[in-house]
Amino acid sequence: MGTISCDLHKNELNQSGLLVVMAGDFIMDSPPASSIDLVEKIHSIKDLKYIIFKTDGLQRWDSTFLALINDIHSYCSKKSIEWIDDSLPGGVRRLLALAHAVPERRGSIEAARKPSFITVFGGKVIDFANASSDIIAFTGDAFWAFLRLISGRYKIRGSVIFPVIKECSADALPIVSLISALVGLILAFVGAVQLVMFGAQIYVASLVGIAMIRVMGAVMAGVIMAGRTGAAFAAQLGTMEVNEEIDALKTLGISPMEFLVMPRILALSLLMPLLCLYADLMGIMGGMAVGIFMLDLNVMEYYNMTKASVSLNSFWIGLFQSFVFGILVAIAGCMRGMQCKRSASAVGEAATSAVVTGIVAIVVATATITLLCNVLGI
Repeated sequence: MGTISCDLHKNELNQSGLLVVMAGDFIMDSPPASSIDLVEKIHSIKDLKYIIFKTDGLQRWDSTFLALINDIHSYCSKKSIEWIDDSLPGGVRRLLALAHAVPERRGSIEAARKPSFITVFGGKVIDFANASSDIIAFTGDAFWAFLRLISGRYKIRGSVIFPVIKECSADALPIVSLISALVGLILAFVGAVQLVMFGAQIYVASLVGIAMIRVMGAVMAGVIMAGRTGAAFAAQLGTMEVNEEIDALKTLGISPMEFLVMPRILALSLLMPLLCLYADLMGIMGGMAVGIFMLDLNVMEYYNMTKASVSLNSFWIGLFQSFVFGILVAIAGCMRGMQCKRSASAVGEAATSAVVTGIVAIVVATATITLLCNVLGI
């Protein structure tokens, strides 16, 4: 256990000083001596000019002793009391000198904790501008690679695109089936609650058919693929970035955009309309289940009402939306994967960012397409 004793001391100029004698062990295993009593002792002496240490009896010390000395040093610096540390161990003096080599600027901690509104807003604007620039640059590179593909300057190998096609189609059917059927069921149930009050439950078929074919089928398929395939694209490319496989492709003269990104964009954009059709069918089947078992509708009645309500315009709008969603989800997933930093945690961050970016892009695209259709009257 460490002990501290204090005695008054006079120098050659007859100035008042304090002799601090430290002995014993100042380690974490022993009860540490507190700097509070020593600071109070220093504060009680009037006209104190200096502090001198005597550590001949000091045995073992660690960071506990260093923290104690640092507290006393900080107090003496504030009170302009001379600090005489010739008797302190050499390691302690070097650590103190290193700790106080660059003095902390006044108010730096408070300024870091409470940035101004202008700073926060300006930082957000800069981040948004940089993110927009990255999206535009990546989309431009993808478009240029697509032009090279259709012009015959390079070809996509079947061994590269076929696994992606399988991942974007057959592997996604179970989750698309479940979610789409449940969405159609929910739409039918919510509509039936109100339509039954007017004896118009047959119009549940129109509600579900129009909603699924025009918007909801494409949106639900897009959201599912953003959370499933978009995140998978980001994780795959992010892992390749971490393992420096993308750098190896560049070294071999192989464009990652043409070899890795374009097959994924083409596969998802071309298969999304098919997934949308399947989602439309499953949604209508879910609504039909409510119509048959809850509203006592006949299968042919529900079918004929759906057929009479749905137009070709709604059908093509839904397919067009799904095609756009496929491009957006694939670009978001591949872009976040290519932007992944080289750490294990960055792969998860890239996958999360890909899902968020893809869903936001789907919502914005849906609103834009719906507005344009309303303006054009279709």
